[in-house]
Amino acid sequence: MCLIVFAYNCHPDYQLILGANRDEFRARHTEPAAFWISAPYLLAGRDVQAGGTWMGVTTTGKLAAITNYRDPRQQVIDPPSRGTLVSNYLLDASLTPEDYQATLNRDGQQYDGFNFLYGTLDKLYYFTNRGGSSGPVSSGIHGLSNHLLDTHWAKVSTAKARMEAIIQNGIIDSELILAALSDPVPFADNLLPDTGVGLERERMLSPIFIENENYGTRSSTIILVDRKGNTTFIERVFDHSTGTSSTQNFNFQQKSLP
Repeated sequence: MCLIVFAYNCHPDYQLILGANRDEFRARHTEPAAFWISAPYLLAGRDVQAGGTWMGVTTTGKLAAITNYRDPRQQVIDPPSRGTLVSNYLLDASLTPEDYQATLNRDGQQYDGFNFLYGTLDKLYYFTNRGGSSGPVSSGIHGLSNHLLDTHWAKVSTAKARMEAIIQNGIIDSELILAALSDPVPFADNLLPDTGVGLERERMLSPIFIENENYGTRSSTIILVDRKGNTTFIERVFDHSTGTSSTQNFNFQQKSLP
């Protein structure tokens, strides 16, 4: 994912309200969200090239998502795929967030820059291998793109403000969240970060919803989990070549809450 905005433990009816956009090269082969045949408790898309995923949940209350940390000046030679960090955590039902934090501390520097949300609904954690403040996620509205958690990038601040407005409206409507994530308007040059990719690319990457011929927003995901463990997972996949989209809805009751 390249933009995640979420309200965590700050709504009377929902433990988690999350919306995210996955930005990726259009040529990279991807399977849409589904319960994995090899692990029927795991709901996630799949990166066919490397075998991992960018975001997923389990029927027992685990969740994880990853974004890249954008800085071409700090790149690892022949790194492992960051998507395996997500799948490895979710596939191992016995692995606790605390166990995985030790793994991330030990092995995190093997990977190119990343931001990682992981844990359970009651114990959600953030980890980055780029020097930020890793640890438990506090209750509230948070945003994450290609820098540290809650960095004041224009797209992050705008997405958080829109999520807050949706929550204050009272009724949590997934279509409103999807609409908030679908804005293709770039931000002004004076609001753009300098991540080392040059001004033209910063402009291209600046919108909440990226529309570029070779790289852009491939899908949007909504995850809603209420206080009783009822989970809604919605994935909308965009076909840039035809200008169409397809939407999948999954609903399940978590078997056990942590």
